[in-house]
Amino acid sequence: MTDSLPDRLSINPTSPHYNGALLERGIGIKFKGTEKTNVEEYCVSEGWIRVAVGNTRDRKGNPLTIKLNGPVEPYLKDAADTASEDAEG
Repeated sequence: MTDSLPDRLSINPTSPHYNGALLERGIGIKFKGTEKTNVEEYCVSEGWIRVAVGNTRDRKGNPLTIKLNGPVEPYLKDAADTASEDAEG
């Protein structure tokens, strides 16, 4: 598997942009320079993320989300961990 990330990725298994194998490796998202941990979906080329709004659910049981616009920087968490270990030692 390569370290290239898709332009768009979702954590919802019913989405056409879902990639379970990639999500198992661990994806981190920096949005406007800040680490976000509640991202449901992102798109780098269009510059947006969808984040859950509290514990509110729709009638199908999915979390309600809002779309935030700004620069999106996805990265692999395992690659970032090995890079930080290389820098320390």
